[in-house]
Amino acid sequence: MNLPRKHLFDLPDGVIYLDGNSLGPLPRAVPERIAKVTAQEWGQHLIRGWNVDGWMAQPVTVADRIARLIGCPAGSVVLGDTLSVKVYQALSAAVQMRPDRRVILSDSGNFPSDLYMAQGLIAQLGQGHELRVVAPEAVAGAIDDNVAVVMLTHVDYRTGRMHEMNAITARAHAAGALMIWDLAHSAGAVPVDIAGSGAEFAVGCTYKYLNGGPGAPAFIHVRPDIAESVQPALSGWLGHDAPFAFEPGYRPGPGIERMRVGTPPVLQIAALDAALSVWDGVEMADVRAASVALCELFITQVEARCPGLRLASPRDVGQRGSQVSFAFEHGYAAMQALIARGVIGDFRAPDIMRFGFTPLYIDEGDVRAAVDVLEAVMRDRLWDAPDYHARARVT
Repeated sequence: MNLPRKHLFDLPDGVIYLDGNSLGPLPRAVPERIAKVTAQEWGQHLIRGWNVDGWMAQPVTVADRIARLIGCPAGSVVLGDTLSVKVYQALSAAVQMRPDRRVILSDSGNFPSDLYMAQGLIAQLGQGHELRVVAPEAVAGAIDDNVAVVMLTHVDYRTGRMHEMNAITARAHAAGALMIWDLAHSAGAVPVDIAGSGAEFAVGCTYKYLNGGPGAPAFIHVRPDIAESVQPALSGWLGHDAPFAFEPGYRPGPGIERMRVGTPPVLQIAALDAALSVWDGVEMADVRAASVALCELFITQVEARCPGLRLASPRDVGQRGSQVSFAFEHGYAAMQALIARGVIGDFRAPDIMRFGFTPLYIDEGDVRAAVDVLEAVMRDRLWDAPDYHARARVT
C-alpha cells in the first residue's frame, strides 16, 4: 500500500531518503510558512504577535495535532524545550508521586539521554534512588513493588524492537508503579494509543517522523486525571498560573499548562505546524500497513542479495517499528558509501546500519532501487575506501 504524499515533500533529486527516523525531510509547506511568520507576523506585528497571531497558545494548539497521532485527548499534550528536558520533567514528577519507592526501571535499549536524565535526577535528589537497567525482554519480570516508575522508549532507536505498551503499562500499574513512554521513534511511525494504555506520561520529539525540522520542540503528555496534581520540577514562568502577574512565588498553571517552562520557540513551532499538514486525512493504521510492507520487502531483498549483512531488527513485524537495522562489521564505512551514491540511512555504534521507512514519501520502487545500490556496495567492497572510514562527528 502506498500513500500518495511524496509530492508534499521537497526531496533532492537522485536521493532515496531512508533516514526519516533520525531527521524527517522538508515538507513543501514549511518555507512559505516560515517566510510568513518572519516577514508578516514578526516583521509587521512585532511583539503584538504574541496576541494577534496566537503565538502564546501554539504550544497547546499545535500539540493537539500531535495528540491525534499518539492517541491522546486534546488539551493533554504541550510542546516546548527538548526531549531530554521533557524526560526530566516527567521523571521528576513521577518520582515525587511515589515518595516511598526508590527504583527507576529502564532497559538497555533505551536512548542514552533518557538514562542520563535519570542519573542526573538521582544525583540531584540525593535520596538513595537507583536506576535499574535490564535487558528489554526482562522488563516485565523486573517490575516489583520497589519500582517507582518504569521509563522506556517504545521503539528501540538501534534495532527498532518495539515494546508491548499495554502489557507493560498494565504490569507497572499492577505493581503500583507509574509509566513513562518515550515516543521518539513511534510518533508518526506506528499506531499508538497512550490514552488506552493508561500511561501517566508520554514524551517525544517532532523532528523525526513528524518532520518538524532540526531542533524542533519536544512534547509531553500528562494523563488528564493526574495533571492537576503533578508538581513540575522545572517551574518556569510560562508554567505559572498567571505568568504576566509576575508574582515572586510559583503557582502551577492548570493541567498540562504547568508543564510549560520557558518562551516557546515560535519559528520552530510554526515550521512544525506547517509540517503536520502532511498528516491531514492520514490514518496511522494505513501508515503502519504500508510501512510493514516496505520493511518486509527490504528485509527479503537484502537477505537474498547481501549475505554479508545480518538482520539486527526483530523479524516478527509485531515486535518491530518502522525501521530496519542490519549489522555489519564495517557498517559505518558501508553507510558512507551508500550516502555517496544517493541512498541515505545512518549508523549507530558499534555496527548498526539503520534504515527508516516512511510511506508518506517512500514507495516500493525506492526500496528496490536502494537495495540495488546496497548490493553493489557490498558485492564490490565499495565501502573499503579510506574516505568512508573517517568518522564524522555525527554518524
